[in-house]
Amino acid sequence: MLALAWALLSLLVLAATASGAQRATVTAAKSVAKGCQSRLYGQTGHSRVVRARSTATGLVRARLTSRGDWDVAVFDARTKRLVGASAAFRGNELAEGFVRKGERLLVQACRFRGKAATARLAVSFAAQKAPHQVGKTQIVSVSTPTRADKERLQQLGLDLTENGTANSIDVVLYGQQDVDKLRKAKFHWNVRVADLDKRVQANRRADRRYAARAAQAGGSALPSGRTTYRHLADYELELKQLAGQYPKLVKPITLAHKTHEGRDVVGIEIATHPYRVNDGKPIFANIGTHHAREWPSAESTLEWAYDLLTNYGKQARTTRLVKATRNIVIPVVNPDGFNISREAPDFPPDTEYDKFSYEMKRKNCWPDPAQTGPCNNSSAGRQLGVDPNRNYGAFWGGSGASVDPPADTFRGTGPFSEPESQNIRELQSTRAITNLITNHTFANLILRPPGVVDVGPPLEEPLLKDLGARMAGHNGYSNIPGYGLYDTTGATEDWTFWVAGSLSYTFEIGDVDFHPPYEVGVVDEYLGMGDAAGAGKGGNREAYYTMLESTAKARDHSLITGKAPKGWTLKIDKSFMTSTSPVWHNDFGTDIGDPILFPDALSYKYASRGGRFAWNVNPSTRPVVAGRDGRDPVASKQADITFANPPGQPAENQEADYTAGAYESIPFTVQGPPQADNGRMTVHIQWGNPDTDWDLYVVNSAGVVVTQSASFGDTTEDAVLVDPPPGNYVAHVVNFDQLEGQPYDDWTNGHVTFLSPTPRHEDAKEAWHLTCTDKKGKVRATRNVVVDRGDRVNVGNVCSKAGLRGAKAAAG
Repeated sequence: MLALAWALLSLLVLAATASGAQRATVTAAKSVAKGCQSRLYGQTGHSRVVRARSTATGLVRARLTSRGDWDVAVFDARTKRLVGASAAFRGNELAEGFVRKGERLLVQACRFRGKAATARLAVSFAAQKAPHQVGKTQIVSVSTPTRADKERLQQLGLDLTENGTANSIDVVLYGQQDVDKLRKAKFHWNVRVADLDKRVQANRRADRRYAARAAQAGGSALPSGRTTYRHLADYELELKQLAGQYPKLVKPITLAHKTHEGRDVVGIEIATHPYRVNDGKPIFANIGTHHAREWPSAESTLEWAYDLLTNYGKQARTTRLVKATRNIVIPVVNPDGFNISREAPDFPPDTEYDKFSYEMKRKNCWPDPAQTGPCNNSSAGRQLGVDPNRNYGAFWGGSGASVDPPADTFRGTGPFSEPESQNIRELQSTRAITNLITNHTFANLILRPPGVVDVGPPLEEPLLKDLGARMAGHNGYSNIPGYGLYDTTGATEDWTFWVAGSLSYTFEIGDVDFHPPYEVGVVDEYLGMGDAAGAGKGGNREAYYTMLESTAKARDHSLITGKAPKGWTLKIDKSFMTSTSPVWHNDFGTDIGDPILFPDALSYKYASRGGRFAWNVNPSTRPVVAGRDGRDPVASKQADITFANPPGQPAENQEADYTAGAYESIPFTVQGPPQADNGRMTVHIQWGNPDTDWDLYVVNSAGVVVTQSASFGDTTEDAVLVDPPPGNYVAHVVNFDQLEGQPYDDWTNGHVTFLSPTPRHEDAKEAWHLTCTDKKGKVRATRNVVVDRGDRVNVGNVCSKAGLRGAKAAAG
């Protein structure tokens, strides 16, 4: 401490510039692989500390650049509290945290690795003042028993979670204004969390108690032993440490595009020969934190890396699978948004600040042209940015994403407009990732493509469903299509699967909160302990291992075999146009334009080591082209049914449980084979005045509501049921609202229509364009290769003269 005190007497002082940033150049004689955020080292051989004073209440940004691997950390000068830090793989760092105006700070630059002895440092401040909110932040469960109800709820511009059931969706309400939106739209809801602020504070207390207990036991049961949620710099530092600790198994990864705030997006690749990236092994990509507030998604992803590395050479299964595959781990896809969310709870409590403007941030830090810069304007708070998981190109621009920039599901200005989605796109486009999980919170769900019901199931639906079920057998989650909760467009797995062919899933981890107590949301969910749905079944750890087993099985993707000379390179590629959805120009689906076509390309390489090779790839035919799954009808569809309005006029009924009030009943029967085979049933009523409101419920013979429609502002209700079981049904028609002083507006034109099942159909086949290049880079042979999922295609000695002649003959 005495040495540190003497060192701090000679601190550098930042020089102010015309732009308002305070700048300094720092030098360090040596590098030391220690965390810059771990402690305040002072003026040492590997670290330098400069003084700064906050000019505003809001964000401090310490940006460091160097040709070597330097890190940066900001501390409160009085308490030595860590304010923010950055520890990515290169000398491109941005430490960002919340401070008071006038707060004295110590900015520490540390030389971690490399020959560069100099770094440049710039510190700036951005004032933040959160918007005024009337009322508490709460989580409610909104009744949405039909797809039409879910779509109508999406159109209100509220913060929908991924948690829900077949009949409800959880929504975060930020004050009275959001409550009024629900009430005006005539939704019914139950309050799950009455005061989210109190809930978060209780979670923090639970985290402190758990950390204390776990520390006494020597750490948690997680592979890393971690006991608390990590900050962004913790992820970056631990990834570097794993690369240093396991140099024969780990290759650091920095993705191609910096974020809007200039950060690197980092991860690691795990394999027995990590730098032989074109060795032909199948690849499992496990990624987290597209959505900033979903902290457990990053924790689970990094624990998977620890799991593989700490158990390699010790557990037979882990060793076998690591040898057979490559694993790409990217814990934080959206570091800008995550850092804002994660640092928000540490903001000084005695300032005018609403933490939910930041802690509940979902999106990235897209620089809205109307604002001064990325995440600078807190009048927008959590609403500033683009939802990265609505920005992928496949089906972009359709239902389930918003055109409105303040909306939590804002899709961006075009497909792949954001660096976060561009990074994953280019990773998938240049590495033959055969299996992918993108982690989110919270709903206890495993979601598979498609995200939109009208797209239809892919030909791989049986495989996707079966693999999802095997994973769900460990984490206890519901295994459903992406549209099972509500339609989403522009999601990760819809592009990585439909365009690139990777078996892709979303994990919605837990069912409590976006970031519940660490023990509940991370430890229990990962290991299958406590009250987690996967308790006693292995949890997400075993679900990930199930996915890795699939990665190692060539029958779950495709295999190209043959012979090639040592040092020569094989490449397969294809270029094509990908279509978005018909593009919605508003959030109501009343103004829909044509789809957008944009160029896409896939290009993968294999570096031959001489002799025979086995190259694991995805099918040559994209799933979006291959066709759709279905079933052939075993009988004709049932004839449509018309029913009349019963005598009488029921009184208005706005009860939360409609059976407590008046309603009309119309019975009908659905036939089954051999009389009829129905793929879809629609029950319809209509009336004249859009200001009148009728609702429609359909119950089965057990009295259970199987479908309903309760929209408003129109003159129809359509309750849809896919593959309706044969039996007796009753339509219940409810008079929800009549105009006071106006003639009674009764419903008419009731009918039940049926459609036949959609048969399975297969479309065109596509080929990989295979090129063989010698050591000098000269193309020696080319040919087309068609390979389906589960197939093994032998291309022979493709690079030989005979192979070249064969390729010419095949083309000729």
